[in-house]
Amino acid sequence: MSVEILDGTTVRSFVEDEGAFAASVDSRFAALDADHDGLLSYAEMSRELMSLRVLEKHFGVDNDGGAAGPAELAALYRGLFARFDRDGSGAVDRLEFRAEMREVMLAVANGLGFLPVQMVVEEGSFLKVAVDRELGQLAKAA
Repeated sequence: MSVEILDGTTVRSFVEDEGAFAASVDSRFAALDADHDGLLSYAEMSRELMSLRVLEKHFGVDNDGGAAGPAELAALYRGLFARFDRDGSGAVDRLEFRAEMREVMLAVANGLGFLPVQMVVEEGSFLKVAVDRELGQLAKAA
C-alpha cells in the first residue's frame, strides 16, 4: 500500500487511455480466471471479492457488528456479480468485465471530483496504476 494524491482527472484520464486501461483490466481479468477458460465464474470473482472483504469493510456490512449474516452477504455478492454478468449467462467475459470496470472507475472519478485527495491505495490496484501512469507522463514532459 502507498499514500497517493489523486483526483477525478487522474482516474478519468486513465480510463480514457484505451490501451493502458484495457491492458490493466485484461491483466486483472487473467489473474482472476483461475481455470483459464476466458470467462469468470461466480466462484472466481466472489473468491477475490470476499478475500478483500469489500462489502464488509467499505460499506458497513460487517458480520462482527451483526449487520448482516452470511445469507445477506451472499446475496450482495451475487448482486455485484450480476452487474458484471450483463448478458445473464452465468459467467463474465473479458468485454463485460472491461465495460463494468470502466463504469466503476468513472464513478470513482466522478466521486473524487476535481480537488486532489490523499488516499491509501493498494499496489496493483486500478487507482495505483492510474497514479503511476500520470506520474510517468509528467516525468516524460519534464
